[in-house]
Order: sequence, then C-alpha cells, then structure tokens
Amino acid sequence: MRFSLAALCFLAVCQFTGCSSQSKPDDSTKTGTSGTDSLASMSSSESSETPATGAMTSTRSVSTGDSTLDSLTYAPTGAILPKYRIFAYYGNPHSKKMGALGQYPKEEMLQRLDNEIKNWKKADSTNTPIQPALHLVATTAQGLPGKDGGYRLRMSDKTIKKVLKWGNEHKAIVFLDIQRGHAPLGPEMQYMEKYLKLPFVHLGIDPEFSMVTGARPGSKIGSYDAADINQAVQFLSRVVRENKLPPKVLVVHRFTQGMVKNYKNIKLDPNVQIVMDMDGWGPPVLKKDSYHDYIQKEPVQFTGFKLFYDNDLRKPGSRIMTPKEVLSLTPVPMYIQYQ
Repeated sequence: MRFSLAALCFLAVCQFTGCSSQSKPDDSTKTGTSGTDSLASMSSSESSETPATGAMTSTRSVSTGDSTLDSLTYAPTGAILPKYRIFAYYGNPHSKKMGALGQYPKEEMLQRLDNEIKNWKKADSTNTPIQPALHLVATTAQGLPGKDGGYRLRMSDKTIKKVLKWGNEHKAIVFLDIQRGHAPLGPEMQYMEKYLKLPFVHLGIDPEFSMVTGARPGSKIGSYDAADINQAVQFLSRVVRENKLPPKVLVVHRFTQGMVKNYKNIKLDPNVQIVMDMDGWGPPVLKKDSYHDYIQKEPVQFTGFKLFYDNDLRKPGSRIMTPKEVLSLTPVPMYIQYQ
C-alpha cells in the first residue's frame, strides 16, 4: 500500500472511532484511535544517569544489521519499575486527534512533555525519579478489513524509526502499541521484534481493539484473555533473553470489566514488567471508581493511569485530575500517560 493511500485510510478511520464507553452509569469513555502507515547486549561499564532523570544508561555493543537502528545509542540498563515512574505522551505523528504525541510539532511536543514532568515532580512527595516516554500507536485498528481482512494497519518502518529517533535524542523510552483488530496478536508482535531488540523500546497491547467476537473495531469494546497477555509476556521474555536486554515493560490498557478476562491466570516473568493501565476518560469520580474496580481490585503487578487533555473535559463540569490526586490513588500508579 502506498503511503498516500494509507494516510487517506488513516483519516477515514479517525472519523469512525471514538465511541467506546465504560459500563458505568456516567459512561467514562476512551478515545478510539486509528492510524497509517536488533539489538544488543550492553556494556556494563561507564553507566551514567541520563539528564532527563531517566534510567541508568550504558553503551550497546552488538550490531542489529540495520544502520538506522544501530545509530540509536540510548541504552537504559536494569529494570525501570518500581525505581522510576514512567511518564508518557501517547499518540501518532500522523494525527493531531489521537493524542499529544502527534498534536504538536516535535520540539513543542517534547517541551510540553518536559514541562508536565516538572509539574509531577513538584507534586510527588516521594521524589520518585521520572522516566520520560513516548507511546506510539504502531498498529492501528481500522474500520475497513483491508486486503487480508485484519481490520488493522501497521505503521511503516519510516514512521516507527522517526519516533524511535525522537526517543533516542530525548532519552525517552518508546512504547509500540498494538491495536490488533481481527489480526492474530503473534504476527503483530513479530512485526515489532526488530525494534523491541532496542533496550529503550517496550510494548503496549490494547484490548479495546482486540475483536475476538468478529465485530468491527469501534462498534464494540474488545477483550484479551489472560492467555493472550501471557503470549505477549512470553514473546517479550524471549526477546530479552536472546538479546541480553533489561526487562521489558508491557502496558495493557483497560477501562471495563470485560476487557481483561481471567486476570488471575496472568503469569509473571522476571524479564517482563506488566502495567495494567486505566485509560478511560470522564470526570474524576468516575476515573477513580474505574481505577478501583478494574485495576486495584484485580491486581497483576504494576498499575498505570491515563489522563486526557481533551476528553477529560468533555462533560459539563469535568476537569483533568491533578498530579496530587493521581498520586493519592492506591496503589500509586507507576505509569502515567497523557493523550
């Protein structure tokens, strides 16, 4: 598919998604998203703290075979959580509607990210250091089936590398997020594998667009079973072992009861850190209730919380929760995402 056609498909689907809602009377809703378009064991010597208060870094020593990826030298070492709190801007550079990552030009977006991090550092009495992050929707659910019937569109190599370069320059880790539509999860993760070999690249999977019932993405809220999440954990663990990498972070989005099934069967792995991220939008009282019901009451490992610059203001009288309010939740989220 030529990029121009992919971009047209991207714009069309942006109009069709965005109607998902939580199963609560006040209907907290998550924005729909849609879109277009190895590495290395690390030296244990000469580690240093990154200027952006991110994780410890060292020099990579093994080539990926891809000259562009080999030029990316940011190599965090050790497990990120719980030593650091991850702070991410979410979206896609091809869309101003999908989130902060694509809403502003690169330099302005990164400056806004840094300014927001300063606000959170001031509000955090525990002084937990913050790891900046960019969260790219890299496989996007689509309203049309496409040639293979997958109802999804993968970002081009060019697009993914562009965001990886941003992360490398800014000492920010990068998440590649998968909205699988009707496509099997395994091949979508395999498409990301060469990027996940980079020590600063991690994975997100979105149950909302995992259409196990065969419905069109956006028409109903999808789901993942524990078996699917375990598949992602096993995949990431293999990448870590084979490439001698620090643990990977796996973000699983959730804002309804049915989006994650059989959570007690999710198996932990020392090579993967699982974050269950509450990403519904709405007034603070509903977001807090959702966090309690779907994240706190069904614990897995680490927790996350999503804030929306636009959608959290949709309902009359609504407002964006303050850093202090989010930091007062139990358990305290270790992954913060702004869309």
